[in-house]
Amino acid sequence: MSKLTLDLILKSQGFGTRKWCRQLVGEGEVSIAGETVADPRATFETAGLEFTLFGEEWTYREHVYIALNKPADFECSRKPSHHPGVLTLLPEQFAWRDVQPVGRLDHDTTGLLLMSDDGAFIHARSSPKRHIPKVYAATTHDPVTPELVELLLAGVKLHDEPAPLAAVTCRKLDAHRLEIVLEQGKYHQVKRMLAAAGNHCTALRRTAIGQLTLDALGLKEGEWCYLDEAQRALLVGL
Repeated sequence: MSKLTLDLILKSQGFGTRKWCRQLVGEGEVSIAGETVADPRATFETAGLEFTLFGEEWTYREHVYIALNKPADFECSRKPSHHPGVLTLLPEQFAWRDVQPVGRLDHDTTGLLLMSDDGAFIHARSSPKRHIPKVYAATTHDPVTPELVELLLAGVKLHDEPAPLAAVTCRKLDAHRLEIVLEQGKYHQVKRMLAAAGNHCTALRRTAIGQLTLDALGLKEGEWCYLDEAQRALLVGL
């Protein structure tokens, strides 16, 4: 953290161009510690800085780390083609900050999605070398049988994959639902594995990444929250 001028602080937080942020300050829209700041060149220590813009309180964050409970029919893309993008579920300034999904969920897949503007964080949490387990609850067209679970644990061969892919763990939840844990993160992996095992996935929800669970976050569909350092530390292998 360091000292920055107020216009640069606002720009870094996603509130627009430097010129626009200067205008906001000049128009008296920004206050710090209850006092309106009219000089965009005034400098402030960014560590722990809190400011008010348009009557709403904000805390300076060098980077943002976000968990979203993704609903169905949203695309994990900055340039969606058939459905709204997940960025439309977040405040507008996150798009200015170049916030991006960490990996992808299909448009019809729901559940835990991480987002950030920290490139190193995105790369580290997306890399298959980290072996970060991801937990899914899958609803199946046909009943879940012991043979299906055993086959997913043993590994199934997918088209264009050199070797069979196996679940880390897999267990039956009820007659038509199972929990499957994967580390590889291949394209449509859960759906393709179920198809290769002779069943069909009718609904899919990601419930956890590493040891960070959606239940612990308490987010309803479409809701999001910042992740603190302790929560980010849970995004590791078991």
